[in-house]
Amino acid sequence: MLVIPGSRGKDTCDGIDRRDLLRVGGSGLLGLTLGEILGLQQQASANPTASAPSGGPGFGKAKSVIMVYLQGGPSHLDLWDPKDNVPDKVKSIFKPISTKLTGVQVTELLPKVASILDRTTLIRSMSYSPIGLFNHTAAIYQMMTGYTTDKVSPSGQLEPPTPKDFPNFGSNIIRLKPPTEPMLPFVMMPRPLQESNVVGKGGTAGFLGREYDPYTLYPNGDDMDMDKMSRIRTDDLLLRPEVSSQRLTRRASLRETLAKGMANIDQATAKYDLNAYYGKALGLVLSGKAREAFNLSSEKPELRDRYGRNTFGQSCLLARRLVEAGTRVVEVIWPKVANSDNHSWDVHTGLSQRMKNQAAPMLDAGLSSLIADLDERGLLSETLVVAVGEFGRSPVRGVSTSGNGNSDDGRDHWPYCYTAMIAGAGVKRGFVYGKSDKTASAPLENPVHPMELLATIYHSIGIQPTTIVYNHLNQPRELVKAEAISPILA
Repeated sequence: MLVIPGSRGKDTCDGIDRRDLLRVGGSGLLGLTLGEILGLQQQASANPTASAPSGGPGFGKAKSVIMVYLQGGPSHLDLWDPKDNVPDKVKSIFKPISTKLTGVQVTELLPKVASILDRTTLIRSMSYSPIGLFNHTAAIYQMMTGYTTDKVSPSGQLEPPTPKDFPNFGSNIIRLKPPTEPMLPFVMMPRPLQESNVVGKGGTAGFLGREYDPYTLYPNGDDMDMDKMSRIRTDDLLLRPEVSSQRLTRRASLRETLAKGMANIDQATAKYDLNAYYGKALGLVLSGKAREAFNLSSEKPELRDRYGRNTFGQSCLLARRLVEAGTRVVEVIWPKVANSDNHSWDVHTGLSQRMKNQAAPMLDAGLSSLIADLDERGLLSETLVVAVGEFGRSPVRGVSTSGNGNSDDGRDHWPYCYTAMIAGAGVKRGFVYGKSDKTASAPLENPVHPMELLATIYHSIGIQPTTIVYNHLNQPRELVKAEAISPILA
């Protein structure tokens, strides 16, 4: 946390007493965790492999990325890809409805999404072979990093995050494309990626180092609490009330003066240009952009209602505010963990009520408002929005495909075929790519692997997907071994 010492006297010209000065040697006069992070980032990326010039449709059109991650695996048959003339055990209990795209239907659970579908591309042929990837955590890791993990136990659980992990795509992006404005580069909210007791796997910077971890916003409270997002703590971005911005600037100047008189600090400054990093952190605090971005109360109540007065809806609104302020990557994680009840997408039982009354209304309002709001503000053309889960659900209700028990009113995990929605910078509007077979069991046309979706994200932000990074053993690895989905790019 950023701690600014208060005045206890006039022992120096700045009003800082000797006790405060003695603290310089410990945590630094400003206690700038943010400054240290910025310095570490520069050290780690002093000579990153630059993304080679590319071009082609969609390349580099995105300034920011918002990943709406539907953790838990939503049922594509009951949301995005309804089927007629199929057995009752396959057919969704929810009626199909028309959308803004002629001949394209979704279910009645998504009336608001149906009204903005002409601004998006719907990919109905997401697919991969589930070798070791039938559990949530392994599938999440693949989706977020582009790589598969090799430690899957019989129960499907993995080891916790380690420094040897492949980085989350957001960490790769902010390393190679750091923000140009004093703003938080990568934000993840309102909860970590999680399956049971495995927390954060696939959500860290891994071997890139903690300096590229996301800035996490995990407020306390129930997942459905409409006021939860207003309780986000942003202590790193706050000044103590009694410390003015002018006074903080003077203290920064004092730190610089002290550093010049200390040989070891001076040497470090010369090597790493630490003043520049403290300056960036100071700029982030003083600019107020980050603090203001979190001030959801400044939005009109009508707009907050439109997004939905719940954690997911307000997270989507905050995502828009963050990219508007200059954040490069925002990941909105579905607020209910897999292997849980209520509004989780992991509907092994109780699908009909849980989707209709809990999960789907939140998704419909939050996602449709995010797309429309970005578009109305002119931000969609420079913001890539991706909504996807780690897999879909089984075409036949009541069967076990992953070893889990399923009721007749439930569907199991199904990575062979599911749906993603993508919109914004460099992506075609009003387009459906790929096609599932009669029962949405497998792609009939143009299968898309999750790695190709990640490659498309990198491509859109202006990074070659095959750019080389070096792992913890200094071995070269591609960001992702895939190419962008060129037919959906414009």
